[in-house]
Amino acid sequence: MRLTFIAKDPASNPTGSPTLYRTDRGSWIVQGWEVPDPETLAQMNIPAGESCVEIPDRLVPFFFGANGDVEGGHTASGADQ
Repeated sequence: MRLTFIAKDPASNPTGSPTLYRTDRGSWIVQGWEVPDPETLAQMNIPAGESCVEIPDRLVPFFFGANGDVEGGHTASGADQ
C-alpha cells in the first residue's frame, strides 16, 4: 500500500498527530488518539482486526482539497508539501 500525506492537525504540538493519509487503494489511514475507554468502546461493534482512533473536527476539512477532490499534501499551516 502506498500512502500520500494529506494533513496533520494544525493544533498538534509537538507530535504531529492526528494525521491523515490517502492510500492508493481509494481509502484513508488516520493516525489519531487511541480510544482506550471501555465504556466508549462498548458503544461500538468493533470486529476482530479493527480498531478506532479519535481525530478532532478541525482535521475533517483536510479530507478534501481546495477543488473538492481527495488530493492533499497539506501541512498544519495549509501549505502544500
